[in-house]
Amino acid sequence: MRHGDKINNLGRTQSHRKALLSNLASQLIAHKRIVTTHAKAKSLRTYVEPLITKSKENTTHQRRIVFSYLQDKEAVAELFDVISPKIAARPGGYTRILKLGTRVGDNAELAMIELVDFNDIYGKGKGEAKEPAKRTRRSGGKKKAAGESAAAEASTEKAAAPAAKAAE
Repeated sequence: MRHGDKINNLGRTQSHRKALLSNLASQLIAHKRIVTTHAKAKSLRTYVEPLITKSKENTTHQRRIVFSYLQDKEAVAELFDVISPKIAARPGGYTRILKLGTRVGDNAELAMIELVDFNDIYGKGKGEAKEPAKRTRRSGGKKKAAGESAAAEASTEKAAAPAAKAAE
């Protein structure tokens, strides 16, 4: 029985699976999108997204942690220097998986996994590094909107008052 066993073993031993995901993650970081099987893409997403989150904090400690997963200096440098500034404002969901159909040889379901901010077709703008959105639990929008509408009404009343005096 596999109660509570949520990991997809991908038909490999732990060491082989670790090496596979490390290599796939390095290639995803280097090329920004890769084509693989759907099962591997789903496993890769859970492997690489925490690493991308760690790259938001550019410290020696975080670089060493990410290097322990990737074992590739160039991939770590690319992640921290190129990818991290582009995803600074994104709170999560750094990858997208698109199904591509089946492979001719063995009928395996193929998928393309890509970094969301590096797709020019779906992306809003190139190289936009926005400030992280301020997250608050208080609702201050109603007071602000009411203040603006009251100010707008006061300005229209002031404009109407001189016109009324001129008509007299």
